[in-house]
Amino acid sequence: MNLYHIPGCPFSERVEILMGLKGLEGLVEDHEIDISKPRPEWLLAKTGGATALPALEVPEGTLRESMVILRYLEDRFPERPVAQRNPYKHAVESWLVVIGANLSSAGYKMLMNRDLAQRVSLSAAVDEQYGQIDAFLTRHSTEEVFLFEQFGWAETALTPLLKRLWFLEYYEDYVIPERLVRVRKWREACLKHPAAQTRSFDEIIKYYYDYSRGVGGGRLVEDRHVSSFALEPHWTTRPMPPRGKWARAATDEELGLLGQR
Repeated sequence: MNLYHIPGCPFSERVEILMGLKGLEGLVEDHEIDISKPRPEWLLAKTGGATALPALEVPEGTLRESMVILRYLEDRFPERPVAQRNPYKHAVESWLVVIGANLSSAGYKMLMNRDLAQRVSLSAAVDEQYGQIDAFLTRHSTEEVFLFEQFGWAETALTPLLKRLWFLEYYEDYVIPERLVRVRKWREACLKHPAAQTRSFDEIIKYYYDYSRGVGGGRLVEDRHVSSFALEPHWTTRPMPPRGKWARAATDEELGLLGQR
């Protein structure tokens, strides 16, 4: 099997986490795709012309959409189950995944906002989404940490999104309200779980700098020549971006994007 994915992408990290939980790393060959460049023709041929990633090439064909890929891997390799086998419990964990998508949308909207007048309302919208997850966990979870007994289906799908919202802490000084005790505890456990260590804080913050300038998808910020999502220079060689989202935009050179010349 071959996995084609974008480094830093939360939907790709979902697949990485599930493979780690199931011990499948050695069965899948990893291929990183540079989102700042047009998709290569050989990849478009595999995906039927679709540009969205991740894509998993399996013996039967090529699959897209992260949750579709997760379900394929869960069904094909059932020996180490991640999803609940009880139909009701699986429905509950799938329900939480849906709710978590709303949190992600609110977080990205806040990060990409360039209107200072909207900052308070967008922060409140993120608070509201965390509050909904807090209420859901309080109502449906019988455990003290994760939704069920252990890091499972919902945690696999949502932990990468929780990690991406690190960018709100870094670029917006956002903090989850202290009153939301249950979701704060759940989030902390998700972020610390061994399976969630595939992508680091520094990597995510460096890749998502351009999103903080209101530009995503590998497109270029005005007066810049290299996307923060470029694979080269490698993110480990770059300095941390400036935290001040509302200040002057950093140059390619300040972001370490020019490499050796």
